[in-house]
Amino acid sequence: MPLLPEPGPIRTLAAVTLVNTIGNGLWMTSSALFLTRSVGLSIGQTGLALTLVALISLVTSTPVGYLADRLGPRGVAIGALVALGLCETAMVGVRSMAGFLVVAAPMAVFEAAQRAARGAIIGGAVPPDQRVYTRAYLRSITNVGITVGAAIAGIGLTVDTRTAYLSLILGDAATFVLAAAVLTRLAPIARAPRAGSGPRLTALRDRPFLAFVVLDGLLATNFGLFEVALPLWIADRTDAPHWMISVVFVVNTVAVVLFQVRAARGTDTLAGAARASRRAGFGLLLACLIFSLTAGTGLALTVLLLVVAALVQVTAEMWYSAGGWAISFGLAPDHAHGQYQGTYAMGHQFGQMVAPAAVTALTLGWGTPGWLVLGAAFAVVGCLVPPVVRRAAEHREPAENYSASSS
Repeated sequence: MPLLPEPGPIRTLAAVTLVNTIGNGLWMTSSALFLTRSVGLSIGQTGLALTLVALISLVTSTPVGYLADRLGPRGVAIGALVALGLCETAMVGVRSMAGFLVVAAPMAVFEAAQRAARGAIIGGAVPPDQRVYTRAYLRSITNVGITVGAAIAGIGLTVDTRTAYLSLILGDAATFVLAAAVLTRLAPIARAPRAGSGPRLTALRDRPFLAFVVLDGLLATNFGLFEVALPLWIADRTDAPHWMISVVFVVNTVAVVLFQVRAARGTDTLAGAARASRRAGFGLLLACLIFSLTAGTGLALTVLLLVVAALVQVTAEMWYSAGGWAISFGLAPDHAHGQYQGTYAMGHQFGQMVAPAAVTALTLGWGTPGWLVLGAAFAVVGCLVPPVVRRAAEHREPAENYSASSS
């Protein structure tokens, strides 16, 4: 992976992503404590509020993606980022759950808009054979940015005062505005003309594509497995020291930064991307099998198995991501990248929403059998992706082009 792309859209998007994800790291690390310690919400209120915000982002993803196509994705992305910065600034005055929702609800819409618009920018400004590479490169940059933001947030968390939390919130707001300023360097992208006189939200009527979105969303629960269930499993069901939680997170982050672009190789066709999703399912099955063994092993073997399982899991995660990106671009009409990217994001968001409850119930509730059921489910879902994608490709073009089509 080159340290810096050639001048052009990819480099600009990389700079925007780095700035924006530093802010994301600030928010992700401090939001729960800000809402409970500074705003005064209970843990239950915090969870409910964040779930409602996530639902708003999910249901608006496709409509705002449609707007990105019709109005031009660059302008929508810039406007959404500026709006996010203004809303985040207003967060300093929040003192109740109602006040938080008044600010966070529009932020969820703007976040969905900038996410869908970014996908449409890649679809419109990056050549088809570089789109998956671009998404892979930007994911590596994302991990770097979030790590930097989380490290900075650690200072505020250590101070643990309202002033410190508000400083982090305002820092996040500043990154939105700065990212918008950087994005103005990108050349405008032409608006996509509406195709014919049919329904506007065609992605929501595209049943083969929606079938893929559902499967992709189910595979996306692997993020909840790693972020929620695994730390609890390590702390409560193994004899590993609690610092092993940090170790497996570092393994994941570093692997994505170093190898996400390499893991995307072979996904330049729909068939290759579908095979990557299938590999991801079996990789997650293997990771679950290894994780399940750590409940009854000695300390040294437990630590070794956790590291090995984390490496297997992140490899599968990178295959899953690369396969999903390629399929979402490959099945989208050229005039509708925004709404198709928005719809694709809905599956990912839904998977992450249901993951905490589902994966913890299986792994912590059932123990080893739960890990095996979860792993088998990942493998089955992964195996369903190739036939579903093949059908979707045939819905658009002759079947013989399935293995050769990448856009």
